[in-house]
Amino acid sequence: LAVIEINLENRIIYTGFIHDLTGIKNAEKNLKTMNENLEKKVVERTYELENAVNQLLSLNRKLEDEISNRIKAQNKLRERETELEKSLVKERELGELKSRFVSMASHEFRTPLSTILSSVSLIGRYTESDQQANRDKHIHKVKSSVTHLTGILNDFLSMNILEEGKISSVIENFDLEVLSHEVVEELRTILKSNQQIVIEKKLIEEQVWSDKKILKNILINLLSNAIKYSDNNGIIKFIMYADDQSIAISIIDNGIGIPDEDQRHLFDRFFRASNVINIEGTGLGLNIVRKYIEILKGEISFTSKLYEGTTFTIKIPNQHFKKIKI
Repeated sequence: LAVIEINLENRIIYTGFIHDLTGIKNAEKNLKTMNENLEKKVVERTYELENAVNQLLSLNRKLEDEISNRIKAQNKLRERETELEKSLVKERELGELKSRFVSMASHEFRTPLSTILSSVSLIGRYTESDQQANRDKHIHKVKSSVTHLTGILNDFLSMNILEEGKISSVIENFDLEVLSHEVVEELRTILKSNQQIVIEKKLIEEQVWSDKKILKNILINLLSNAIKYSDNNGIIKFIMYADDQSIAISIIDNGIGIPDEDQRHLFDRFFRASNVINIEGTGLGLNIVRKYIEILKGEISFTSKLYEGTTFTIKIPNQHFKKIKI
């Protein structure tokens, strides 16, 4: 309702206007209701959107986990394939080693056993007292063959112990020069006619610290090879040097040497150079020596020229830090 005052000459009148606001109020009410509904729908849609996003994130996480698990499975499969390949390679290597071992052993055992058998048979025929020289000759052959067989068995035993990791170094103090003379004396019986082992020392410290037994085995093996592959009248030099840090020993011979094409395989198991096929041997000695050197945390090197000789040099730490103070 709207009322207006109007002045007419000497009169005042009032005029009223009445407006029906029902439509407007209904429109306002409807607008308010629509706004409320819209807000409610926005909340619902927001909630639905959040749920959808959460579901999507959950699916993404599951997908990522599935991808991660699949990658892990693939990696494990690759690792397994790699392990199988390594196993197959090792199996082939073992097969080859077995074949080479059977071939080598049958040859290396047959020869000395045949020598022993024939020598024993011949000894039985020499019954007269004036035939002692003949008996001694064949007795020497028997002893030599037995020594050879013992060496082969020792090589096999050493290889087995080293492969299974059953050996470790025992550090002790000893006189290097005394050890060198012990080794040379033990090998004197296998020297060829007029062969000599000449010891040269360049010692600063004679008392050294290392594994005496392992070092002795190394020296016996290297010197035995020098004797075996050198001719009669050959001179083998045994040069040793020691200070408070290291021990260095060189074995020098003027024997048959090693062909250039064979040198890279020299430390492989059962490998024998092409120019020593007719000389007895297992092809294990240098492989064993290298493993012994590794146990002592040392190194081995060599130089060789065909028909002129070979030099092997080992260098191991003088483990003076192991000294026991009383």
